[in-house]
Amino acid sequence: MKQTQTLNHPLDDLLRTDRIPHIWCPGCGIGTAFSACLIAMKESGINLAKTAMVSGIGCSGRGAGYVKLDSYHTTHGRAIPFATGLKLANPELNVVVFSGDGDLFAIGGNHFIHAARRNMDLTVVCVNNFNYGMTGGQAAATTPHLARTTTTPMGNPEMPFNLPLLAWASGATYVARWTILHARDLAESIEEALQRRGFSFIEVLSPCPVNYGRRNKMKPMDTLRIFKEKTLIKNNAQPTELGIDFERGIVLGKFVDEDKPSCGELYDKTCRPSLTQGTAA
Repeated sequence: MKQTQTLNHPLDDLLRTDRIPHIWCPGCGIGTAFSACLIAMKESGINLAKTAMVSGIGCSGRGAGYVKLDSYHTTHGRAIPFATGLKLANPELNVVVFSGDGDLFAIGGNHFIHAARRNMDLTVVCVNNFNYGMTGGQAAATTPHLARTTTTPMGNPEMPFNLPLLAWASGATYVARWTILHARDLAESIEEALQRRGFSFIEVLSPCPVNYGRRNKMKPMDTLRIFKEKTLIKNNAQPTELGIDFERGIVLGKFVDEDKPSCGELYDKTCRPSLTQGTAA
């Protein structure tokens, strides 16, 4: 009799396999970004029993629902406030935010700015696919200039956010950018971010073939070819030089890595002595 061998995926212990297959479209890069994030979490050596993942609304926001950890699929734009609450309530937790550019930088933009300003001890992974992929392919705060979307059929007249610059200017102490084609670099960057204190931000450029790609006459392989031929790894590049420009080229790498007291540390130093004295009195 032939014996059948069951092969398990290396990440099965971190996945809710009963929810697989996932909902992401063929050619989408979110699965690759999500896989890199899970690999980083395993390789980092952090205590996964004390780790939580938080996501918002959108295609990338489904990530929290697939991970076999404490996870929270929150309301639109509110992933970072939820994550902040978790970290403040239980400082021992490792808190990872995995969400998309629309959720984190449009409706959730103000929350991102202030979490970075406070240097909250969070690791934020933002999958940037240049549009609102889940709701019909509308223009987002990250849509490149002149790109076509359902709401900019003649081309986007606006300029997009430079996300690494925004993160750095707001106070983030770790800032990096990779594409899903640079999966190993991405995983290593997330692993590094998980092992440090403070607000860490990693942007992940990813194709959206169904909405953004189709309207801009780009097949999935066209986007990957751009990620291969039009990107330059330049660690420590100035954040002001990191705008998305497919013609000139896109800079990848680790741009900021500073060691500053986190929000929790500053709170303990400033407030806890007063609280202790008040209790003693």
